[in-house]
Amino acid sequence: MLVVRPIRPADLPALERLAGTATPRLTNLPTHRDRLEERITRSQRAFRAGVDFPGDEHYTYVLEDLERDLVVGTATIRAQAGAHEAYYTYRQETLIHASQQLDVRREVQTLALSYEVSDTSLLCAYSLDPRYRGTSGESLLRRARLMFIAQYPERFAEMLALAFPGYLDADDESPFWNSVGRHFFMRDFQEINHIAGVRSKSFIAEVMPQFPLYLALLTPQARAAIGREHPDHEPALEEMLGEGFLRSRHVDIFDAGPVIKGERSRLESVRRAAWHPVRIRPAHSLPDAEPAMVANQRLEGFRCLVTRYALSPTGQLMLSPEHADILGVEEGRAVLAAPLTLPGDGHDAGYDEGEL
Repeated sequence: MLVVRPIRPADLPALERLAGTATPRLTNLPTHRDRLEERITRSQRAFRAGVDFPGDEHYTYVLEDLERDLVVGTATIRAQAGAHEAYYTYRQETLIHASQQLDVRREVQTLALSYEVSDTSLLCAYSLDPRYRGTSGESLLRRARLMFIAQYPERFAEMLALAFPGYLDADDESPFWNSVGRHFFMRDFQEINHIAGVRSKSFIAEVMPQFPLYLALLTPQARAAIGREHPDHEPALEEMLGEGFLRSRHVDIFDAGPVIKGERSRLESVRRAAWHPVRIRPAHSLPDAEPAMVANQRLEGFRCLVTRYALSPTGQLMLSPEHADILGVEEGRAVLAAPLTLPGDGHDAGYDEGEL
């Protein structure tokens, strides 16, 4: 039995383990005990706070296997990506170079330093125990955050964003970093990635070039890595495109991994979510139905799990006593439910119109 809930102090050892096994290592989930303790404290403060608009709140969740009494995954929402300091990306742009005298007109691709993503709510710091990949828990952990956002829209921006880890070569090196960032920092990718997670990212604006980078001047390997996700994150990217996110012109400033964006009201888990009163029935008597994510109405006590989307003729969601107990709901109490299966696979998802 898997459930997503807010993180608590007792989860610190599990969080350390998940940070250490993330593939690749994540900037926003550093293997640093003090920073992880701060993450837990900050999350608890966010869940307890009265919030009318998004700010510097970080909401961190864990995926718990109740049968094994084991935390097997974690994920976070940053209510405003740039609330504390600007969230920098590179934006892919096109410049026109023309000369009437020479009868030359060339379109040149560039990367420009940007902080436009700073105003979005950022889904980040996702790490899952490898043994649970391919299970319903993988999607549950990733998308339960959207069930929370659907209930508390005032806490988040209308535009959500996700930055995926970029492509690394066989030596775990970033071709993009080696062609760009390394010239300014004189450090390898893994080292700068760790520094960015443990310390402030203000050094990006202080050291990185402020002028556009011409792609033609980068190595072929670096150009090929722009907007390309790490192979281990391909299924996650496809799922979130199926959710309704769109590719943007933004890429990560370190490894050029893709940044996708989506209006929360257009996302499948938000748009298709519906409230249902609960009807409790023995598990063996529940009818077969498609799987659904079901979440309770609590803030600090938020719970989300996967069960069958079994409705009574009067629109009640039928839950087993076990599931009702995990959610902390009684008969007649309303829960939010959304189909676990997405209608599309995301393969034809294009660019955000505002990014064209």
